[in-house]
Amino acid sequence: MFEHLQPTLLWAAAGILSLLTVSTFIIALLTYRHPDKDYRELRARLKSWWIMATVFMLAMFVNPNVSLFLLGFTSFLAFKEYLSLIPTRRVDRNVLFWAYLAIPIQYYWIGIEWYGVFIIFIPVYMFLFLPIHIVLIGETQGFLKAVGTLHWGLMTTVFSLSHAAYLLALPNAVNPSAGSAGLLLYLVFLTEFNDVAQYVWGKSLGKHKILPKVSPNKTWEGFLGGLLTTTLLAFLLAPWFTPLTPWEALFTGGIIIATAGFFGDVTISALKRDLGIKDTGTMLPGHGGILDRVDSLTYTAPLFFHFVYYLHY
Repeated sequence: MFEHLQPTLLWAAAGILSLLTVSTFIIALLTYRHPDKDYRELRARLKSWWIMATVFMLAMFVNPNVSLFLLGFTSFLAFKEYLSLIPTRRVDRNVLFWAYLAIPIQYYWIGIEWYGVFIIFIPVYMFLFLPIHIVLIGETQGFLKAVGTLHWGLMTTVFSLSHAAYLLALPNAVNPSAGSAGLLLYLVFLTEFNDVAQYVWGKSLGKHKILPKVSPNKTWEGFLGGLLTTTLLAFLLAPWFTPLTPWEALFTGGIIIATAGFFGDVTISALKRDLGIKDTGTMLPGHGGILDRVDSLTYTAPLFFHFVYYLHY
């Protein structure tokens, strides 16, 4: 099944599964040694990580088309979750059909590797088409809110996330050590690692809040600790998974992953504060919803893609 994969990717998969195994053992040990403490949320988070990591690696390693379907389905779930949170007008139900239809079309451009249409389909064509359909309904009350809601949702959950999928369409020859799949793994792993690192540093040393009105749990200590840790890991992993030079890897880890990932996280936090909710959903126990898990990726995916694409492709 995995004969087509570079050894680097197989070793990476083994490393991720080993890390999850060690984490499972540590949590079990903590539960045994401290029965008075509640580790249910931590166990739920780890269980979700097991499921997400296993599904992601199997989909990515088995077949590129399966990987593309998984990423497109993730966009669908994120967009659906987003619309379930945002009040919409009853008259816009037909418009939502066209918005949902944009998802498979966007990923179709990736499947046939048509970059020119991929990059403008949602920002240009859907931007122009959706208002026309809303206008034809003839209801002007709430027009601006309806248009803005749909456009922002599509840009965030579909257009931004689809950049991660387009990494798989890049030529393997430019990155002989791990191919296009290595780029995707590098992006997703570092983005998720940065979220965990900022959380751990914040819980351990956090005292000075960075955006108390938007995300009260975010601290400067957590942000800077995560930035340094992620930058170091990005530098160490780059030769194995990417064509990035050392300086490019440092920029990727510090600015594109750690900093941009932080802003992706707090942008969705601002949305949740505006709506008065804690999580965007309940699909992932211990994490919340799909948007809670891919919030950082909505910023890191397009920035990482265009950075790598411009410099090396």
